[in-house]
Amino acid sequence: MSTIHDQAMNYVYQQVLQRLLSFFSRAERTALQLLIQRIAVAAGGMERIGEFKVLVTQSGTRDCCYSLALLRAAQLSIAGRAPATFHLRVATLRCNGVPASALHNMHRSFSALFLHDDPRVELLMVDHREILPFNHLAPVCDEGREAGRLNLLMIGHRRGWNEDLTLWDDLYLTTAEFYGQVARWNNGVDALISSDNARRQEQFIDGLDRAVRKAGLGGLARKGGGFDELFGLLDSIGGDCYRELYSQDDRVPWRPLGEFEACRRTGYIGIDDMVVGKMEERWPLLSDFLGFQADDLMLEACTGECTDPLVGAYLKGLQASYIEGRNYEAGVSDYLQQYLATMRRRNTPEQICERFIATFCNLSDLAGQRSQAAASLQKNVGLNESQLVCLLFAPFINAGAGLERFLRTCHPGMLVAMPDLHRAMQGLHAPEQVLQWMTDVSGMPLRLICRLYAMDAIRMGDHVAKTHERPEHEVAASDRSAEG
Repeated sequence: MSTIHDQAMNYVYQQVLQRLLSFFSRAERTALQLLIQRIAVAAGGMERIGEFKVLVTQSGTRDCCYSLALLRAAQLSIAGRAPATFHLRVATLRCNGVPASALHNMHRSFSALFLHDDPRVELLMVDHREILPFNHLAPVCDEGREAGRLNLLMIGHRRGWNEDLTLWDDLYLTTAEFYGQVARWNNGVDALISSDNARRQEQFIDGLDRAVRKAGLGGLARKGGGFDELFGLLDSIGGDCYRELYSQDDRVPWRPLGEFEACRRTGYIGIDDMVVGKMEERWPLLSDFLGFQADDLMLEACTGECTDPLVGAYLKGLQASYIEGRNYEAGVSDYLQQYLATMRRRNTPEQICERFIATFCNLSDLAGQRSQAAASLQKNVGLNESQLVCLLFAPFINAGAGLERFLRTCHPGMLVAMPDLHRAMQGLHAPEQVLQWMTDVSGMPLRLICRLYAMDAIRMGDHVAKTHERPEHEVAASDRSAEG
């Protein structure tokens, strides 16, 4: 590029920085200087900062957009007073069910921060194990949608029928692969930077531990170090978290082939202590500058959590009516009350809580809400209600131990075909209509049902209960810390 062009772009970048800083409070400006020092120390000194590359992941949430703005301010501040600044890799994971609003939040924030076309910034997305340039308009590819659907089912079926269905456990595995591989691509990065507090880090590693057990990889060799030990844990489970669930023919390699480092050098830099002030104080920066738009009635959930209260209530209603011996309405009511309690624990303004109550907690249109939730899951995940109910019962795992219970409860007309069903799951000959029924009711191809049949159920039970057992006052305190 010409010197004149470089000078013009540097002027633009400094204008962006000045506008950014105009939204920062005194405390945020102090935090920014501490962030610059922390990155410089990690780089080995300011004289080496130009060789240092950091990774930040984006999901379009408030916290992600704010953290990115803080990092961009640090990058541009260093550039304004030193010969070089650190490089920034911004990566997002594309998967089923990510709302368009999140992608548009990312696009607007990237544009406001002038990240496009800055040679010091990489904007990436990962879709079906392929690293691509970020494009907020590109839908998840068809192969990626189908892989996500099957991953959800394979992990979901590896549980006891009477255990709660944690529908999105597969996302922990997908996210773990995403962290590990995007950190190694194209000469790798030196550090992952995240504003997740200790509780959120613990939640992610807890969920990953549960998911790798269900994937047949054994438990994590944890030392309680939070994300400081993340990349060591990722190395210990390997780059393909689904290798025990699928045959070699069903597994897709990470692409572009040959562009991933064999040895990773990535460390971790936590900046949760630098996210200062209250959410309402950060709102002008988020909305006026970054163009962030939020749906206040939906939680900004962690990996593996449900953000849509209608969908979460629907799943809990199915669990209550089919598994727990209660009615659908009781399960829905329980879930919505828990969701409301979480909103209040996270200091959601009372007027938003009241709007949530008016919108969701009136159960007079239970059938309409159920239909809306079912349509959402069909659209975003590709599963209908009969396939979700099959998943609740997990009838194929452990040599079909739960098959008779599932048939008696949901499909009594198929009890006569039980011998044929067992033969089919053992890979033996069975009538075509039996094979078709199995595929339709489960949403899975026969070859994967056969793999489940040969696997044991992974019962989390006591392990999960102990992991998540925390006094309510501790949970509330850490939630307030996360919001503040």
